Amino acid sequence: MQEQDVKIVAQIEAENFSKPWKELDFLGAVKDEKALYLVACVDQVLVGYIGMWMVLDEGEITNVSVKKEYQGQKIGRALLEKLEILGRAKGVGSYFLEVRESNKRARVLYESCGFSVISIRKNFYEEPVENGIVMCKR
Repeated sequence: MQEQDVKIVAQIEAENFSKPWKELDFLGAVKDEKALYLVACVDQVLVGYIGMWMVLDEGEITNVSVKKEYQGQKIGRALLEKLEILGRAKGVGSYFLEVRESNKRARVLYESCGFSVISIRKNFYEEPVENGIVMCKR
């Protein structure tokens, strides 16, 4: 992800999440050396993104999102797999993420990529209030 991508990334974020990150949030991530953010393009159109913060050998995946009309085309899987490859090259050995309990599609993706549930955060999400499922891949 580059600075010129953040406007479109923020639009995709707003399309898919009730409490979306703003352009400035993504701009800060792009500029931070402890962050790794990637975009996916189809025919030179930005259609998805993924991001992770890295501390020591752990990566906290913060965002994964694909434009609605491109969902179901394995773009999220490709982003996740590429993030893991690049993360390993930077010394990341454990990956963590959080997902809404009701987001079955994302949970199936994460589980199929080797993530497993390690805990539940009661009422973690707002708008609507919902449990957060914490998942990990080592």
